[in-house]
Amino acid sequence: MTTKHLPDNDIADISLAELGEKRINWAHKEMPVLDAIRKRFEKEKPLKGKKLVACCHITTETANLAIALKAGGCEATLIASNPLSTQDDVAAWLVKEAGIVTFAIKGESIEVYKNHVEKALSFGPDLIIDDGSDVVATLLDKYPGKASQLIGSTEETTTGINRLKSMEKDDALKFPAMAVNDSQTKYLFDNRYGTGQSTLDGIIRATNTLISGKTVVVVGFGWCGRGVANRARGMGAKVIVTEVDSVKALEAVMEGFEVMPLNEAAKVGDIFVTVTGGYHVIDFHHMELMKDGAIVCNSGHFDIEINLDKLREKALKVTEVRPFVQSYELPTGKSVCVLGEGRLINLAAAEGHPSCVMDLSFANQALAIEYLVKNEGKLENKVHKLPKEIDYELANLKLQSLNVGIDELSQEMIDYNNSWRIGT
Repeated sequence: MTTKHLPDNDIADISLAELGEKRINWAHKEMPVLDAIRKRFEKEKPLKGKKLVACCHITTETANLAIALKAGGCEATLIASNPLSTQDDVAAWLVKEAGIVTFAIKGESIEVYKNHVEKALSFGPDLIIDDGSDVVATLLDKYPGKASQLIGSTEETTTGINRLKSMEKDDALKFPAMAVNDSQTKYLFDNRYGTGQSTLDGIIRATNTLISGKTVVVVGFGWCGRGVANRARGMGAKVIVTEVDSVKALEAVMEGFEVMPLNEAAKVGDIFVTVTGGYHVIDFHHMELMKDGAIVCNSGHFDIEINLDKLREKALKVTEVRPFVQSYELPTGKSVCVLGEGRLINLAAAEGHPSCVMDLSFANQALAIEYLVKNEGKLENKVHKLPKEIDYELANLKLQSLNVGIDELSQEMIDYNNSWRIGT
């Protein structure tokens, strides 16, 4: 048992480690791509001597990422990226058995979370894995002199990448940042299949409601919205999509979904899911229009997509009717049920994405960190995508793990594709 870092940690209960180990091992079985990378990292030690801070949801899948990174030779510190997403048994195992410094407690306050970010930065990282860009933003805001010492960062979310691009535009970004979320093997699977399934899982666990026959309003038709809309339809729901992007709205129409402004959808929806990454996309005036007992939840990164401040201000009474379900009595006499305090419902009330989905997401993270180290001093201080070759490497590894074979182009086919002289 490794406990050398124990005094430096902030976790709920070290005695939960045995339970954490069982669940981490279960997740490991469905993460063959990350495991292949771990085995290579153990031999090559590409991260030897580097200090890394990872701000992630502290789940069984994240534990497997941490194991792979440690196998690569780095010294890692983990902090939770969301107050409600931490699995306390996983945090206990990371500290007790993996010897990885961890600051994460399910239900921690915003103040505690910010303190954890500060502690992680005091570690003096060479590399940052971020989820929403809070760690990077804190570094640039409070410790700008240390920013240039960073080899680089990686970002898991659309929200975080948008923040990074704003930093780049303002000339505030002082190191290269890898937009992991923009890799096809990340957003096509994690955002679409992972968010789609886990969001419905979170709603069902929190409410025990039947999806079939309900009208589900999906606010935003990006990759996450596509996933939620398709999974809800697959479970028998009538699905309405609301959008501000005309191309995405048109795509939703062509996919067979009903599309309308949110003011109209608010009157007919039974369940509302925000997946935009935007600010107050469901506002109080929308909630006033909703049916009595309408369910409202968020599957975007931050808890700002629903205007909870105005709802709390206007509500006559707030009752916790079930774990992760708060009923707000409105002046109209109707009530609105908000799930998971407006935070990521798939992690607040459920377990997040399935392990086989996070296998690709975290394989992307591991290879992005390796790419930054290999290219130290060679990359511009801007937001970068991972090279396409890495995407295809991961896709091939995943297909191999599934025992799926694909065709290869013949030399004649390759010559045709590369020639402008051959035609009809």
